[in-house]
Amino acid sequence: MAELEELLQVATDMLDRAYTPYSHFHVGAAAVGASGKIYGGCNIENAAYGVTNCAERTAIFSGIAAGEKRFTALLVTGNTEGAIAPCGSCRQVISEFFDQDAVIYLTNQKGALAETTVAGLLPGAFLELK
Repeated sequence: MAELEELLQVATDMLDRAYTPYSHFHVGAAAVGASGKIYGGCNIENAAYGVTNCAERTAIFSGIAAGEKRFTALLVTGNTEGAIAPCGSCRQVISEFFDQDAVIYLTNQKGALAETTVAGLLPGAFLELK
């Protein structure tokens, strides 16, 4: 449970760093690299919506930029009514850098928690690298 609490704290801290001048919808994420290091991410919007980046991908890409190749867990949080879940693009990125049985925590700032796996998020993923 210590890992879950630490991931939630990192992801919650990321909410304040989100750049969301259009949607005002802040999302925070925390990804655990195979090294054990935790990488935080927030969503970053842009007037050209196609280049907006979700919190999950920001966390994963930060880890990759730091030298990680694989990740073991991910937590996503936001100020939503229920547990927040990754978009389809994020699910595809997650499936490429996490094992299919890696744990994914879907939370919100009100205490909701759902636990799933990469396979549960994206059954029949487009590409699975080992």
